[in-house]
This record gives sequence, C-alpha cells and structure tokens, in this order.
Amino acid sequence: MSDLFDYDAELRLHNELFRAAAHVGPRDRVLDIGCGTGQSTREAARAAMAGSAVGVDLAAPMLERARQLSDDEGLTNITYQQADAQVHRFPPTYYDVCISRFGTMFFADPVAAFTNIGRALRPSARLVLLVWQERDRNEWANSIRQALGPGSATPRGPDPFSLADPTVTEGVLTAAGFAEVSFTDVNKPVYYGPDSATAFDGVLGLWESKNLLANLDAAAAEQARTRLRATLDAHHTGGGVYFDSRAWLVTAHRRH
Repeated sequence: MSDLFDYDAELRLHNELFRAAAHVGPRDRVLDIGCGTGQSTREAARAAMAGSAVGVDLAAPMLERARQLSDDEGLTNITYQQADAQVHRFPPTYYDVCISRFGTMFFADPVAAFTNIGRALRPSARLVLLVWQERDRNEWANSIRQALGPGSATPRGPDPFSLADPTVTEGVLTAAGFAEVSFTDVNKPVYYGPDSATAFDGVLGLWESKNLLANLDAAAAEQARTRLRATLDAHHTGGGVYFDSRAWLVTAHRRH
C-alpha cells in the first residue's frame, strides 16, 4: 500500500474533462508539468501513439511510482524527469502540447516559469492547465482549514490558489508569450476516500494539515482531529467522502 496521497482518485472527475480538453493527437510530443504519479502523462502517451510524453516533477517518490506504473502498462514512448520546470533547460521549440493538472500554481515567479516552459513549445503549441479557483469557492480547502485551525492565518507554504484570478493568470500567460487565453469553469467534487477513516488518514498527510496541527498544543490538536473526523463523517455519501470544488480549465497557444 503506497503512502502517497491518491491525487488520481481525488481528481477523477476533473481528469475526465482535462483529458478531453488536452486532445492529444497520435503524433504529438507532450510535456506534462507537475505530473505527480503520472496519470495524465500516461494518458497522453497512450493517445500519442506515434509521439511521446514527458512528465516532469520535483517529487522523487511520485516519479518512482510513475515509472513503475508506466512500466506495468508497457508504455515505451514515455519518460519522466525530476526537474524544476521554472528553470530546467528543456529542448527548445520541441513540444506540441503542454499539459498540467494542478501542477503550475506553486511557481515562485510565474512569468519566468511560463516563459521557460514556452521556450520548449513550438509556435502555436497548445497549453492546457487545471488550476484551482479562489479558496472560498473550494469547500475542501475551507472545511479542512476550519476543522484543523479555525480562525488561524493561512499557513505559510505553497499557495494552491495563486492562479485563481483569471485576470492575473491571463496577464501572466500573456507576458510569458502565450495568446488566446481562455477559462472554463469546472465545478466537480473531489474524492477523499471510500470512508471517513481513509479520508482522515489521507487529509492528515497533506502539508497544510500538518502545518495547521503543528501550531497547536497536544490538547488543541486532539480537538482539531475530532472536528476533522466529524467534518469527514458529514461529507460521507453512499459512494465515498466528497467535497465541492471549483477550478479553471485554462487553455492558450504559444505565440508565433
């Protein structure tokens, strides 16, 4: 049993829309930024039968799992690189499509990062991203934060909502050399497990949960875990534990 959080299960409903929007062709060369355990990379590789797919991520354990899953499926047109997409020297004007499923919100300098990614894309190449909308539109974020740290400041660390404002994000992409930027509202629930006990273990493994609990003394931390259990119980349906979410499906093209 892997101790990695199962983002593929969490994002199953999002992924169906994302795969359709990516519209990978049989000869496309695909770059997947923040690929995690590689589900979107593998799907791209299967679609690009005469092309290829490269998944890039910083997390070695996720890439190890991605390689294992790709080997298990017998995919020979797929590779993974442990690299920082903000500065990594990709082959210039090489890729036909760049995809990222919630993997581009954590750049220290988004314009520089997307400019670097853009250099790897041929003119008119497509960019397809999923990013979260504002925190207050994402029940999963609000509910967990209220359970574990009501009234607390947002923990320091990566900001999953940094590309939530379409005006800001369009400005970033335009400055980085992209055009025809469009946003499609995605309102699908996220899945945290088949039951509240599984969801509880998964949520406690997330970085924000760890940070919120780290600020509490032992008694307050136990109270927070009790609130979290109650929150997850309240979101348990017949088919699992679900929270509402809102995301943007962002598409653009590399300028000539």
